Amino acid sequence: MKIYHNINEFKAIENAVVTIGTFDGVHLGHRKIIERVKELANECGGETVILTFFPHPRMILHPEDESLKLINTIHEKAALLEQLGIDHLIITPFSRDFSNQSPEAYIRDVLVDTIGTKKIVIGYDHRFGKDRAGSFDDLLRLSTTYGYDVVEIPEQDINDVAVSSTLIRDALLNGAIELANNFLGYPFFITGKVGRGDQIGRTIGYPTANIMIEETYKLIPDDGIFSAKVIVGGVSHKGMAYIGSRPTINGITRNIEVNIFDFDTEIYGEEISMQFFNYVRGDIKFDGLDALKIQLAKDRDDVLALLRDQ
Repeated sequence: MKIYHNINEFKAIENAVVTIGTFDGVHLGHRKIIERVKELANECGGETVILTFFPHPRMILHPEDESLKLINTIHEKAALLEQLGIDHLIITPFSRDFSNQSPEAYIRDVLVDTIGTKKIVIGYDHRFGKDRAGSFDDLLRLSTTYGYDVVEIPEQDINDVAVSSTLIRDALLNGAIELANNFLGYPFFITGKVGRGDQIGRTIGYPTANIMIEETYKLIPDDGIFSAKVIVGGVSHKGMAYIGSRPTINGITRNIEVNIFDFDTEIYGEEISMQFFNYVRGDIKFDGLDALKIQLAKDRDDVLALLRDQ
C-alpha cells in the first residue's frame, strides 16, 4: 500500500475506485465497505483509494473540544488498512481552507483531477465542501459532467458503522473489552515506546514495561487489570496489563504498564504494541505492597487462564 501524507503528493491514476471517511477503528462495519471497494476495483481492473483526513476535522473546527478520543492513531489505522489490501491511502491534512472549497470545486479538483476517480463508493449521508453543503445528490448530479460513477453504500451499512463506532468507544471506556473486540474484528491495541518507571513492580516480583503514548487523542480503556499480548520485535508474548494511577503507592499520574510473562529482555526505548483481550478487575488501593503482591499472583493466574486459548 502506498501512503500519501498530502493530496498534492498523489498523481491521478486510471480507474481509481475511491471511498472517503475517517475509518476510525477500521472495524467490521468499515470492512464491509472496503470489501465492496475492492470488488469494484477487481471488476474494472482498477486500484483502490481511501481518502481520509488528519487531523480529524473536529480537531480543526472545534479545537477547544478535547473530548474527541480515537480508537486508532493515524499510524495504527494505516497499518490496519494495509492489512486489508488497499492500494492507496491518502492522508490529507484537514484545514479550514480545505473545508471552504465549494462542493463542485472539491469534486472537480480533488476527486477527478487529482485522484482520477472513476467510481466513488459513498454513503447517502456524506457531506463535503464549504458549510458541508455538498451532498450525495451533488455527486450524482455532476457524475456525467466529470465522468465517474457513484455507488451508494446502503443506509443500513452506514448506520451499522455509526452504531459500531459508538459501541466500541463506550465498551472500551467501560471495561467491556471482549464486546469492543467483537465489533472491531480484532483485539483492541495500543502502540507506544517503553519508558523508564520507578521500578516498584520489580521489587515485588512483577517488573513492568511502562508504555508511553505520544498521541493525546488515542482512546485509553478504563482503569484496571487486563489480559494482554505484547508484540516486541514482531514476537507475541502473554502479559498482564495495568492502567491506572497506582493508588496503593499514592500515585498521581495515570500509567499504562504491562508485566510480560517469562520475559527479561531490556526494551527501554523500543516501540511495542499491546493487544487487550479481557478486563480482569478494577483498580484497587491495597493496604500495602505485600497485599498488592498477593493480589497480583491471583491476577496472573486469572490472566493465564483467560489467555489459554488465545
